Amino acid sequence: MTSPVTPLSQQRLAVAQNVITALAGPEARLREDQLAAVCALLEPQAKVLVVQATGWGKSAVYWAATAIRRAEGAGVTLVVSPLLSLMGDQVVAAQRAGLAAATINSGNLEDWGQIEAQLASDELDVLLVSPERLANPGFGRRVLERLRGRLGLLVVDEAHSISDWGHDFRPDYRRVADTLMELDPSCPVLATTATANARVTRDVAHQLGQATTVLRGPLGRDSLQLAVLPPLSALQRYAWVVDHLPLLPGSGIIYTLTVADAQRLAEAVTAAHGPIAPAYSGRLEPSERARLEAALRRNEVKALIATSALGMGFDKPDLGFVVHVGSPPSPVSYYQQVGRAGRGIDHALVALLPSASDEGVWRYFATATLPDPAQIRAILDVLGGEPRSVPAIEAATGVRRGRVELQLKQLAVDNVVERVEGGWVATGREWHHDAEHVAAILAQREGEAAIMRDYLAGRECLMSLLRRSLDDPDAPPCGRCSVCLGALPAPLQAEPQPDTVTNVSVLLRRGFHELEPRRMWPGGAFGRKGRISAAESAEAGRVLIHADAPEWEEALRLFAADQLDPHLRQHAVGVLARWKEQWPSRPELVIDLDAEGHPGALAALSDHLAEVGRLQRATIRVSGVSGSGDEGGGAEAANWAARCMPVEPAVVADRCVLLVVDATSTGWVVTVAASMLRSAGATHVLPLLVHRRA
Repeated sequence: MTSPVTPLSQQRLAVAQNVITALAGPEARLREDQLAAVCALLEPQAKVLVVQATGWGKSAVYWAATAIRRAEGAGVTLVVSPLLSLMGDQVVAAQRAGLAAATINSGNLEDWGQIEAQLASDELDVLLVSPERLANPGFGRRVLERLRGRLGLLVVDEAHSISDWGHDFRPDYRRVADTLMELDPSCPVLATTATANARVTRDVAHQLGQATTVLRGPLGRDSLQLAVLPPLSALQRYAWVVDHLPLLPGSGIIYTLTVADAQRLAEAVTAAHGPIAPAYSGRLEPSERARLEAALRRNEVKALIATSALGMGFDKPDLGFVVHVGSPPSPVSYYQQVGRAGRGIDHALVALLPSASDEGVWRYFATATLPDPAQIRAILDVLGGEPRSVPAIEAATGVRRGRVELQLKQLAVDNVVERVEGGWVATGREWHHDAEHVAAILAQREGEAAIMRDYLAGRECLMSLLRRSLDDPDAPPCGRCSVCLGALPAPLQAEPQPDTVTNVSVLLRRGFHELEPRRMWPGGAFGRKGRISAAESAEAGRVLIHADAPEWEEALRLFAADQLDPHLRQHAVGVLARWKEQWPSRPELVIDLDAEGHPGALAALSDHLAEVGRLQRATIRVSGVSGSGDEGGGAEAANWAARCMPVEPAVVADRCVLLVVDATSTGWVVTVAASMLRSAGATHVLPLLVHRRA
């Protein structure tokens, strides 16, 4: 998989050295493997895969190669990067290296025209884009066709995302890389990653081509001091972060497994210390994400409390710590995230706070990106030569929109479907489910989960275990992790202060989430589409428990057993008291709807609210069998319309109704029930949802 390279001429070496000097100072020189990669990329049709530790200098390779190739008349370098934060860093680095660089992404729409004009006139040396942008047909027509046969170098950063054996497989990456190589087969290709084990390395190299030059080095990081804490409850983990955050060195990142966890933990930290650690997730607007990243780089905040959206690409060499509140499912993904720390300093502290609930998240991620044969066949049955949008496919198949999008991307990898302007079309190529391949991937992911269990149990040196999971041949004990030391490194303590746990619990139990009413009917099996009229719509509602809120762990356990926690009953009364200022009118009637099998607890709560508020009581009876939970909005809404028994108009006519529902993940039951009540004469419907499941 490797091929000999020609040494750089003095002229080429001088150009490369100018780049390295600009990036790293006058004393810096290209490493041996950096030089080998640059040399290889100057050959026609070269394919190079660089697997090196974070901070090794992979970007210096493509800036040096770009500078040489541009000096010799080659076309623009196209860099495919996964995250806006990575693109922003790389634009700055390229400019520092003396290259004209720009990025086209969802956050700079106003600049697209100027950048495309610069491309057309060959004024740019480097263009950075996301794989999702390249998959957009409009972008392909405007930009990619102009670059056909004119690319000087193609760079696929974070290339482990090409491989479905990797920890972060992205179908858009696989498809885009194939498309770009078809656009210009003679263009040299550089793929880089810091997190690829031997199997992923072989897979990516195979996809690039048999003559791929693979340059792989040791992936250990001597600056990282790893620690695993004993198991804590979810609330204890929040409290631990509150206690320890001021004590941790420098600035850092606190990772959570879910958006809800990031938001709740940020609220707890803010209550104790002020706004020193805001929440960060992929749900934020690009401009807000960029603002938070800049604040962390400038040390204006102590930390960002982030999901994996702040993973690949964030560059802060003096990041002093990384804490995980919850364990990722793979040692490779974990190492990728902790590798953000200690790049330019001698010591960075890394702590992992495990939880018994982590494995449920692992099981979800293990299958989330894999093809579902039944859903794929349903989608292919409705696709033909005419483009169909994702909402139209959802309506026609009954498959939920997010799943439709995922399966379409899987099909596009195999060239079975194609995204065009106006939607998706079938290519005519048959799809075959490779059950053996899927089973092998699942087996590998279970193997990775087993390694994480060993890591959490501290069965051996933590750094050795991580390095071996990346097939690093040199992985001796580090001598400084919590296993090697036999104790947690200072200033880490095994448990939070009891008072902090109490304070966090009280704080979070005051909170609630708004339940925004749906504005559009789903179409499809429901038979109705378009805007939901004001005469049928619910008001904005309230959610008592959002997702797997740890402060309500005991209440959810009791609720699942159809029992009502007294704290939850008290919380509901408090939420109503704070809500009443926004009511269009005071409710006169409490109606409960048991959507997911909690009739006793739901009735007890509704009875209590009716008693406290001196309201009348009624119930929406539900018959039949619930759906699968994975159907599209149209099918789910149709199911609820068929199952909810009508309420006599005399019960609700000219009354404002408080509608109490036990649980839902989509809210369609609330939308359908509210429409039914409004049609029966209710003046307003105020939804109170006990549990909004993730």
